[in-house]
Amino acid sequence: MLLGYNTNGMAHHDLFDAVALLADVGYRSVAVTIDHGALSPRDPNLGLQLSRLRGHLERLGMRSAVETGARFLLDRARKHEPTLVSPDPSGRATRIAFYRHAIDCAAELGSDCVAIWSGVVHDDIPREQAMLRLIAGLEEVLDYAARRRVPIGFEPEPGMLIDSMARYAELAGRLGALNLRLTLDVGHLHCQGEVPIAEAIRRWGPHLVNVHIEDMRAGVHEHLMFGEGEIDFPPVLRALAEVGYAGGIHVELSRHSHMAPTAARQAFAFLQPMIERVA
Repeated sequence: MLLGYNTNGMAHHDLFDAVALLADVGYRSVAVTIDHGALSPRDPNLGLQLSRLRGHLERLGMRSAVETGARFLLDRARKHEPTLVSPDPSGRATRIAFYRHAIDCAAELGSDCVAIWSGVVHDDIPREQAMLRLIAGLEEVLDYAARRRVPIGFEPEPGMLIDSMARYAELAGRLGALNLRLTLDVGHLHCQGEVPIAEAIRRWGPHLVNVHIEDMRAGVHEHLMFGEGEIDFPPVLRALAEVGYAGGIHVELSRHSHMAPTAARQAFAFLQPMIERVA
């Protein structure tokens, strides 16, 4: 397993500077959040940026994942909208097109996966109807990803339609797609009481393609610096080692961009010695 960092916690940095800074700290993977200035679908020079980034990652010896959780990239007024469960079919089509873009980026970069999630249901419909919207959109996304040979790492997210491992299991069972894998967020498990976290990792180890890590308190979905929450991390990292997870463990501190260099160094100093001990 490789310690990495999500660029959503470096929003005030140029993408290439962010990757170089992380490599200087010692990180060996980067979760690239597509955003304004970072692999944006609106960028007329996207091909050049992708080519430069792939070379940059290769020179620095860094792996990557592609993340799709930018707050206001697709809608300037509504965070994370539209989604695969939005009421408007044109909105769902916009999200599908964005996921196809992310898959193309991942294919060009040689990334481990594209991380996605379901979205929040905002209209008053039965849950089954919302599930049908999600499944219809995901089938398109997974089919495209399979053609491009890019795994999809689906992340259960508090407050969204698929918010827990039980609901991820339901979704995976209904889809049956081989390229639907799991992005597991350690803090989300603790937030929602899905503990012990190590047991969840052992159960879902074969599905893992991406891991997010941060500290958190029970019942509060707030990504915290390590030591500010309640999570006991050594058992979590031991479980990841036990299941043979070899991908990126990406620090996700999206509210720490104002202090990104310091946050990245603190997180590395906290986690890397634990990873070395369990490895």
